Amino acid sequence: MKRIVIHEEYCIACRLCEVHCLVAHSSSRDIVKAYRHERDTVMSRVVVEESGPLSFAMQCRQCEDPRCLEACPSGAMHRDPRTGAITCDESRCVGCWMCIMVCPAGAVQQSTSGHRIASKCDLCQDADMPACVAHCPNEALTYEEVS
Repeated sequence: MKRIVIHEEYCIACRLCEVHCLVAHSSSRDIVKAYRHERDTVMSRVVVEESGPLSFAMQCRQCEDPRCLEACPSGAMHRDPRTGAITCDESRCVGCWMCIMVCPAGAVQQSTSGHRIASKCDLCQDADMPACVAHCPNEALTYEEVS
């Protein structure tokens, strides 16, 4: 299965991964419209963590044995049979936050859409490559087959 791999030694905390993730998940898919008109209803599913000179992009690690999948009582968290990615079916999410509590990476978040649903990286299922990877200027994020 392909996963996003973080190379923290190349990350400069430019936050372009956050910007392009937000745009990729907006309804307009336009950077200006997404930031000016949709910012309250869409969120980035990647967050850059910083500690002094060190920084890295934090998003779902697409675990082999995902705790969020086991903890979800509604079945909203599921493994996509086509790609193997762990995704959240927001229409089935009941907002119990069990997935948030059990995620060892802290990658599942409460959505800012105004609805009580969980939000996490979906590897940009509609694209050939996740937006965060495609727009990382230093290749601090790569999309690779990981065994």
